[in-house]
Amino acid sequence: MFHIKRIATFVSFIYRNYIIITNNMKRLLTILALAAAAATMSDAELSAATPKNVKYVFKEASDLNLIGKISDNTSNPYHRVDTCKYKGFTPGENNQVRCSAGLAVLFKTNSSTISVKPDYGYMNRGTNTMGVALRGYDLYIKKDGEWLYAASKAPADGREENNLVLIKDMADGVKECMLYLPIYSELYSLGIGVEEGAEIEALDSPFRHRVGIFGSSFTQGISISRSGMSYPMQFMRKTGVQMLSLGCSGNCKMQPYFADVLADADVDAFVFDAFSNPDAKMIEERLFPFIERIQKSHPDIPLIFMQTIYRESRNFNESSDKFEQAKMDMAAKLMAEAVKKYDNVYFIQTNTGSNSNETSVDGTHPSDMGYLGWAESIEKPIMKILKKYGLK
Repeated sequence: MFHIKRIATFVSFIYRNYIIITNNMKRLLTILALAAAAATMSDAELSAATPKNVKYVFKEASDLNLIGKISDNTSNPYHRVDTCKYKGFTPGENNQVRCSAGLAVLFKTNSSTISVKPDYGYMNRGTNTMGVALRGYDLYIKKDGEWLYAASKAPADGREENNLVLIKDMADGVKECMLYLPIYSELYSLGIGVEEGAEIEALDSPFRHRVGIFGSSFTQGISISRSGMSYPMQFMRKTGVQMLSLGCSGNCKMQPYFADVLADADVDAFVFDAFSNPDAKMIEERLFPFIERIQKSHPDIPLIFMQTIYRESRNFNESSDKFEQAKMDMAAKLMAEAVKKYDNVYFIQTNTGSNSNETSVDGTHPSDMGYLGWAESIEKPIMKILKKYGLK
């Protein structure tokens, strides 16, 4: 019996060592195969496969061409409204108008790589919107006359990056760039990084006119994947008409202090997503005074009001369906009166596309696809109205 146990132990020892030797042989063969492959690579292939250190130099974004602001005179260039000048904003509204939603930086550079170096104030960490949209950067580069997506990236949650590389290994030559800023974070400063020795300078805006747009979380871009996908930004790229966005999530309720901001804005036209946040009673109480306050300063420009979209939360929630339908009915009723009562006031319909039942992220906010449908639904009616005022 003793000998049998010794034989079994010996066999087990031999087997374990066989497995170890076999595994080591496999590793050795893998290493030799990789070495052989590397030996056949060209110098160019080896260089491309090996990351290279790049020394970046930074240019403050606001010293380039910052577009999209509805109020120009703010002490922080990335704030959309000076809330020290305009009184009445709640703390939440204060945070929102200091976020950089709808802003973009236009520049051109011959650098093969582009990075950003942000310094944040307030940083949102919502759950129904991608971090790339809330606190990140969305880069477009023009190619053959068309703005094409190039890169997008955000700092890790809760962290600030000293150098967040958006794109590298680009071809030689000058690139015309448009960098969308975070939709729901406040910036104190933003450096745009290019490789040492490269040039970076402001790019003249190719967008025409100045159309202010005031609206809800829809207009701010809640639930988009990246900041260039909100419906005002998609509309702007498609038509070439500059949109100056003042989207404030949950807080577009035709408040008098917002009307004061809009009345002071230097614009050629206004578009309003004014019926998404207020209830039916608030619409009834505030719509006409809101129109009259803005027309006092802008008597001759078009004021284009959009009907709010259908929310998928209504599909099975009866109280939501009743609440939303009351808003839409009140908006339709009063706007029918407004277009007769006031000159230069218009009312247009919206939708989120032919697949509208498939576009919701959370029962309220559309996805990128839904916002594309929204932008497409308003393109023809808005452009037709603008044309009447010589805005082509």
